[in-house]
Formats: sequence, C-alpha cells, structure tokens
Amino acid sequence: MKRAGRRGRTALPSLLAGGLLALSLPPWGFWPLGLVGAGLLYWRLAGLPARSRLTAGWVAGLGCYGPGLMWARAFNWYGALVLIVLEALFFAAAAGLTPPGRGRAPAFVGAATLAEAVRLTWPFGGLPIGGVFLGQAGGPLLPLARIGGPLLLTAGVWAGGVGLASIVSGRRQPPPRRAPGRGLVVLVGLGLLVVVGAVAPEGGAPVRSLTVGLVQGGGQRGVNKEQVDQATVFAAQVAEMRAHVPRAPSPALVLWPEDVIALNQLLDGSAQGAVMAHLARRWHTTLVAGITEPAPGRSFRNEIVAWGPGGRIVARFEKVHRVPFGEYVPDRSFISHLADLSEVPTDAVPGHGTGLLRTPAGPLGTLVSFEVFYANRSRTSVRAGAQLLIVPTNTSSYAAAQIPTQEVAADAIQAVETGRDLVQSAPTGYCSVVDPQGRVLQRSALGRPQVLTATVALRRGFTIYDHLGDLPLLLLSAAAVGAGWGRQRRSGRQSGRQSGRHS
Repeated sequence: MKRAGRRGRTALPSLLAGGLLALSLPPWGFWPLGLVGAGLLYWRLAGLPARSRLTAGWVAGLGCYGPGLMWARAFNWYGALVLIVLEALFFAAAAGLTPPGRGRAPAFVGAATLAEAVRLTWPFGGLPIGGVFLGQAGGPLLPLARIGGPLLLTAGVWAGGVGLASIVSGRRQPPPRRAPGRGLVVLVGLGLLVVVGAVAPEGGAPVRSLTVGLVQGGGQRGVNKEQVDQATVFAAQVAEMRAHVPRAPSPALVLWPEDVIALNQLLDGSAQGAVMAHLARRWHTTLVAGITEPAPGRSFRNEIVAWGPGGRIVARFEKVHRVPFGEYVPDRSFISHLADLSEVPTDAVPGHGTGLLRTPAGPLGTLVSFEVFYANRSRTSVRAGAQLLIVPTNTSSYAAAQIPTQEVAADAIQAVETGRDLVQSAPTGYCSVVDPQGRVLQRSALGRPQVLTATVALRRGFTIYDHLGDLPLLLLSAAAVGAGWGRQRRSGRQSGRQSGRHS
C-alpha cells in the first residue's frame, strides 16, 4: 500500500502539472498556467529516484500532450493515442536528466530545453505542435523569441516555473533554511532577459510599405482533404477575390491559401493556371497561391506559385517540411501492414531551398502551413533576403479551432524572432496579419468567406536570433545539465564524508 501511495503522490501532481501546461496553449491560452505547471513538475521531481523521476515526467507529458495533441483523433484514434504516449517520453527524458537534489534548478531548465530541441526535429522531422512555447505567444515572455527563438521561450517557461516553485517552497521552510530569495533572483533574471529582448534590434525601420489582400474562400471545416470537391474550393477563392478584393487601387500583393488549386495535370497549360494569370493581370497585382500537381510515380508536388502583374509566373517554391502521415507516409511499405493508408494515397515530394520568393511585390519569405512552426524556415528565408513573411496554409481538415489558433500563435513567434511583418491566408481560417512585436492586428473568422486587407512593412534588419540561431542556447543548456549533475555529485561526496566523520 505504501508503494501505491507513493506512486499516487508522484502521478497526481505530475498529471496536474502537465494539464496546466496544456491549458496555457491555444485555444485556451492561459499563459500563466504554463509557469505554474512547470513549477509544479520541478517541485515534484525533488528527491525522487531515477525511475520515479522518469515516471513523473512521462505522466506530466501525458497531461500536457493529451489535450495538446488531441486534434489528431480526427484522423485516427489509436494513432492519436500512440502519438501522445510517444511524445510524453520527451518529458520523461527531461525529468530523468534532472538530478534529485542539489543542482536541480539549472539541470531541469537545461534538460527540458534540450528535450524540446530534440522533439522539434525528431522523429520524422519533429512535431512542434503542442510545444509549451506556443502558450507564451500572448504573454510577457514573447520578446525572448527575438533573442533565442522558440527554444528560449521554452527555457523561459521552465525557468519561470523554477522561480515560482523556489519562492513557494522556500517560504514553507523553517527560518534557518528559508531561501525565497533564490527564486526571486531567477524571476528577476528572467524579467531582465525579457527586457533585453524587448529592446533588442528587430527588423529595422520599414524599407517601404505594401498593401496586401488575404483571400479566404470559406466553406465546410472538419472534412478529409480527399473528400473535398477541389473545383468548389477553387471557385470559392475566385468568387471571393472578384467580389471583395478592391481594384481601385488594388493591393500590390494578394495571397491565397495552400493547395487551393489541386491539379490532375501540370500547372502549365491548365485552365486554373489561365484563370490565375487573368486575375493577376486584371488586378495588376502579384498573386500568390498554393497548388498541388502530379509528380512522377505515386507522388505530388505541394508548391507556392507567384504570378506577376503581367500574368506570368515569376517565382515558385516547393514545401520542405511535409506533414508525416498527412502529406507522406514514412516507411510506407511497412506501415501499410499496420494501418489503412487510403486517406494518404500519395506522398508529397520534399522540397528544397530557403523559401525566398523574389516577386514584383518584394522578396517574400514563404512558410507553407506546417512550416510556420519551424523557426529555421523563417530564419533561413530572412537571411536569404526576405523582407516580409507569408504563410499560405490549409487547416480546413481540423474540425475544431485548436490547430488554427496554435498556428496563429506560431505566426506571432515567427514575426518576433525574425523582426518581420507576417501575413497568413487559409481557405477557412485563420487569415491573419501580425506585426514584428507579435501583435495580431487582424484575424478572420473561421469558416465563412472573407477578405482581409492591410498595409504592412518590408524590412531588412536582423534580430539577435537571426544572427545566432539555436546553437548558443543548446550549448548553454547542455552546460546547465552538466553543471547541475556536477553539483549533485559534489553534494553527495560531501554528505558521504560528513556521514563518515559522524560514524
């Protein structure tokens, strides 16, 4: 009974910690709960042996990713459960790398940051959706992204939790051992880093302004892509542009969503391509839209194509970060024995390049849908010369607002970390306009047809994160884990010597 009681005392606080972290994420967005959840997990790990720490971390991961990744149930229930269980192992790894005694604070922050860095890249290219950093897009920690991107935001959540937990636990100690100042020092240091991020260089003064139109054709949400009448989707986009995109004066850039032009032939010579060329000429604008077209074998291309004001194609980019089990199936021949793959009959061809589209409207950094969750995609395009970020996306397959709201949170983080204005277009929402401070200036409604028009800035400057990337923080996190365990071992040796003298 004692063992069961200990497991309960470990599991319940850990599950609550993960649940609080989940509630900090969109669509709930209660950002302070992220810090509280991080602090509760930090407190729970104190004094636990390695096996109990691993269990506590895994249970916290279940509490976080259970709600945070539950959107996946719309595609496959058992696949969603497997995904949640596996993603929770990253929390377990971070908890296992955290020493139980002295040195716990720096190692906890460093280990959690390193675990998230691995989760962002592995397996199958990583799964940033559901990351705790997304919960801080609407909170005061957001300027940290200008210094260290999503990983520094992640570290900020865990450091804030350490500070809160240290203050609370310190006050519960008897006066000789009371040390609430330690937690206060952590929070003050975190606050100073936020201030540095807020005043650090961003994208610089605007080079020039640009008028943009974002076209949302509307339609039903929560349907499988294979079941959608693609001709209806395309017709809705055309109708909404003709009805509500102004022509006097017309926007210099009109952005359509990802893959709203689905072709059974190549774009060149297609009827849809002719319509797009006509619209670009009629509005005398740079018209950018997502297309899918067949590729050799059982594959297809997911591309973003730009037509210039003269009606000719001026730039193309092929999506780099494909959605695993959505746009392609890893190890298809093996997985086909375990699951029905009829809903993903073909694989997208992986693209290459920086995402930079050089157009008459200006140099555009392109993040295609899922790519908006990856910091390296925007950083690569900005360093290649992008002065505005565009996000053509398609989230109509998700029945609820969870993924669309997390995508807008990712928009805000991308805008801050690169110092660029950002515009997003989706067929059923959200279309959005975000400034370099991460403020969402406009956002469409889900489902209904709508056009957003805005004036945005083109910028050339670089942020600290544009210059440095993730490497400094990764090295610092590894050093923090090493320093934490070094202190733990020194503390153990001192305790052993003192015990020997007493005996």
